[in-house]
Amino acid sequence: MTQMILPSDANAVNSAFGGKVMEWIDICCAVAAQRHCRQVVVTASMDDLHFHAPIKVGWTVTLHSRVIATFRTSMEVGVTVTAENPLTGDKHMATSALLTFVAVSANGQRIPVPPLKLETDAEREAFREAEERRKERLARKQTSLAWQKVIRPGAGG
Repeated sequence: MTQMILPSDANAVNSAFGGKVMEWIDICCAVAAQRHCRQVVVTASMDDLHFHAPIKVGWTVTLHSRVIATFRTSMEVGVTVTAENPLTGDKHMATSALLTFVAVSANGQRIPVPPLKLETDAEREAFREAEERRKERLARKQTSLAWQKVIRPGAGG
């Protein structure tokens, strides 16, 4: 997926607004997940989102995503965002992230996804790492909600 950073996509320092890049990441990864399972998918989580370097207005970004692992009803999808200065051709990694998507039926119920065909040692290793991340994510989900107690809707400040 390719995008150009326009002034409406920029923050106060004339670089891509992180939220806009996150939107593109979500779309790009959803396409990969949906192509894999041929079902409607919804975003369940975004992990390991890193903004490595700024992307200036007028530059081009290329997003590459791929399903890294599949589980019963979910998939981990990785994405990289490469920024390119169109005047010089210089490129650099700007952003990377891992997202989890869940396949859902028309009524919103989780549905199984097909297994991922792992053909190379690198793909098998990436899958094993994804299994570990999934275990950590599920364990963290149960214990990481305490911070929500300090946010009071409607409270100023």
